[in-house]
Amino acid sequence: MLQVARLAPKQLGESRDLVTAFLRERLNPDGGFQDRAGASDLYYTVFGLDALVALQEELPIAQSAAYLARFGDGAGLDFIHVACLARGWAALRRRPDNALVDRLLARIDACRCDDGGYATTPGATHGTVYGAFLALGAYQDLGRTLPAAEDVLSSFRRLRAADGSYGNHPGLASGITTATAAAVIVMRHLDASPDREAGMWLLDRCHARGGFFASCSTPVPDLLSTATALHALSALHVPTSGLRDPCLDFVDSLWTNRGGFFGTWADDAVDCEYTFYALLALGHLTVDPS
Repeated sequence: MLQVARLAPKQLGESRDLVTAFLRERLNPDGGFQDRAGASDLYYTVFGLDALVALQEELPIAQSAAYLARFGDGAGLDFIHVACLARGWAALRRRPDNALVDRLLARIDACRCDDGGYATTPGATHGTVYGAFLALGAYQDLGRTLPAAEDVLSSFRRLRAADGSYGNHPGLASGITTATAAAVIVMRHLDASPDREAGMWLLDRCHARGGFFASCSTPVPDLLSTATALHALSALHVPTSGLRDPCLDFVDSLWTNRGGFFGTWADDAVDCEYTFYALLALGHLTVDPS
């Protein structure tokens, strides 16, 4: 994702400096990046750091390393935030020592399910695509190989919806864009062959005015779905040249002169998360020659 997001400045042009300034304004003195209420938050810190990396800006390494160090081996953090802690260290290019890596990954593996997948809470009856995506990312960020990867792929069979998309629960008639995109990316990283039916389903989620819907029933497109769908379609080598101009217009419609991006047309707050997803979407809309 970061490799593609680094291409976003080509689309931002002179607005690049405003985006950078927005991100720096979201950095608190303790080294954490602000959530929507202004408090330092580990989840938003990951997006703040990755967005600065994408813009090839200098990172607040000493500040943010001190912030991440407060969380130690992740005791007291849930699955999602342990994965964020791993991602934060990777963004700073400061991999923890082996003993700490072992403890962090033990917390990730505590959410492994009997079906071979990963959930976001211990003791779940089945894995989710989101859980597998985060687990794979944590292993990669900490320099380890995901164990029994074939079992993760097997767990996806139950998560494939009747219409060819993917969801986070078995037996669905239709899935969601983010889960379908994540399934494609996980399969690609695990050297499996994602089926193009998922890609065609993602293409059908594109709004005529640009942007992607989160599901078949969602009334408006959003930036998260747009960025992840474009990322997955690129991985599948599905042509998207016809979507480029309307999707650029969609992303532009969510930008503010404060430098950040809204998540949807109905949103009233900007944050680091959606700003990163805007950079990812813009990167793909820059590079895709299909």
